[in-house]
Amino acid sequence: MLRIKICFKLFVLTLLAMCAQWSAVYANEKPNVVVTTGMIADAISNIADDLVNIKVLMGSGVDPHAYRQTRSDIVALANADLVLWNGLYLEAQMEEFLLELANDRPVVAVAERVPNNLLIGSDEYDGRYDPHLWMDPSIWSYVVLNVKDALIEILPEAKTRISDNTATYLKEVEQLQDYANRVLASVPQKNRILLTSHDAFNYFGQAYGYNVIGIQGISTESEAGLKRMSELVDLIIEKNVQAVFVETSVSDRNIRALVEGVRAKGYEVSVGGELFSDAMGEPGSYEGTYIGMIDSNSTTIATALGGDAPTAGMLNKIN
Repeated sequence: MLRIKICFKLFVLTLLAMCAQWSAVYANEKPNVVVTTGMIADAISNIADDLVNIKVLMGSGVDPHAYRQTRSDIVALANADLVLWNGLYLEAQMEEFLLELANDRPVVAVAERVPNNLLIGSDEYDGRYDPHLWMDPSIWSYVVLNVKDALIEILPEAKTRISDNTATYLKEVEQLQDYANRVLASVPQKNRILLTSHDAFNYFGQAYGYNVIGIQGISTESEAGLKRMSELVDLIIEKNVQAVFVETSVSDRNIRALVEGVRAKGYEVSVGGELFSDAMGEPGSYEGTYIGMIDSNSTTIATALGGDAPTAGMLNKIN
């Protein structure tokens, strides 16, 4: 039954796409690129913004693990000359649909083209990898290159321009990595425990030498039981954890419960701030860019855990 539904949707997509393609021919429109996450969209904006029309399916504060395509998404996909998604089971509820769609048009899972030796395995899903690559700018750079290659496939005449823009953008990402390295290294070693709502920061921990703990697993679809919460309360007290962090795309319910559980045992732990995990900030804001997202996270974490970071971040743009 599920396959029949997917096939029907693809049939509708094909019809709509034919109409869209005819319209594009007469209107001489720019190619339509549909992406799942803001991080991918930001890469496109920096390397080919005026060459394509960009449609983002998941906005600020949206949880990609639980997101399902809407009717308007299907219409957007029908008009797409290129579809880019993260892959690695990030868009778990859309995966089967996107794989079917790949039979009809260019659909690229940009994170799945990163070398396997750079990926972190998933304890939750056998044979899969942690999808949160953007938490390490040096690994995310590989994704940016994959985005570049996909764009050149549909815009071969703009290859030089896209390649030059990509090189410029990757220099900015490298500067971001240098800043993150510097401020996060200023945190005392004993304080380098990052406790967040879900396990989205493993690449961060690997890159910067932090012990990362998520209340929930890699997917927000997993739930934390009473035993898990009790263990984390004890760990916070035992390790003298300085702060815990909420995430913009995940309910803060579990973090607040942890704080209360710790307080009930006579210990205080603060909420160190709000981190951007699976989604960037509001469109038009500094935190609504990839650079701003990681700058904000690095600055917030370093400050809350006893490190030295400028209040307004790397570019003096954090509010």
